[in-house]
Amino acid sequence: MLRALQDLFAPLLKATGQQDAPPDDHTLQLATAVLLVEVMRADRQFPAAERQHVLATLARPFPMNEDERDTLLAHAEGVANDATDFHQFTSAINARWDEAARLRMVEAMWSVAFADGHLDAHERHVMWRLADLLHVKHPQSMAAKLRAQAAAGVGDGHAP
Repeated sequence: MLRALQDLFAPLLKATGQQDAPPDDHTLQLATAVLLVEVMRADRQFPAAERQHVLATLARPFPMNEDERDTLLAHAEGVANDATDFHQFTSAINARWDEAARLRMVEAMWSVAFADGHLDAHERHVMWRLADLLHVKHPQSMAAKLRAQAAAGVGDGHAP
């Protein structure tokens, strides 16, 4: 099963740069999962709350069963470990999602960052870079951050 998923995601993993056709659904799923994993890994801690939040976040835009989500997340973790930059993943999302969908993605990433109850400097930095690569303007990203922070119930003192 993992081999079949790797075959489906092969276009994303090519180091050749631009693709002629927009990314397919599987590539988009992997790109989304990898970015969520990058936010989860940013503080170098891996609390179960963040992992569960990533799984729940993946369920919203992508209809798949629990085993498929677990497999996608495991594969995304491996791909994230081998990735040298975010461009290949953000490019796939930018090619398929409009501005509103990319803003929802940024808010989802902020919510993963807040899932453990705090936001550290590495998480802020990763979020700044990803929002920029997703062409989400700083004011919109900050508004998304505040919504995610409020939803997580994290006080103002924890996340400047």
